[in-house]
Amino acid sequence: MQPRRHRVFPTSTSGFTLLEVLVALVIVGTALGASLRAVGSLTQNSSALRASMMASWSAENRLTQIRLAHDWPAVGKRSFDCPQGELQFICEEEVFATPNPFFRRVEVSVSDTLNPDRRIVKLTQVVPNG
Repeated sequence: MQPRRHRVFPTSTSGFTLLEVLVALVIVGTALGASLRAVGSLTQNSSALRASMMASWSAENRLTQIRLAHDWPAVGKRSFDCPQGELQFICEEEVFATPNPFFRRVEVSVSDTLNPDRRIVKLTQVVPNG
């Protein structure tokens, strides 16, 4: 007696099932969403860093102006526009007397004109008389 043979149908192992394709699409979609979010965050951080750098330049410009002019600033507070490129800033200069009458402390704070209550940068310098 011969052993009975079962008929084996050829199976196709090439290609993907619908479920495998859907899982791959979900993974790729999630990765793309995370990438876009990261790029958006980097763009926001880049513009904030740029504004901070430009505000620092505005404050440094004013302090350098005082230093080079050998100016003896009057004690008090004043505000003025100090734009850098297309960014519009407001500089607030405050001059304080020091315990030594031959020196004054100058603080320059820079804010954005759109949000003047939020200070971007504040620099301080001691200025000698004469």
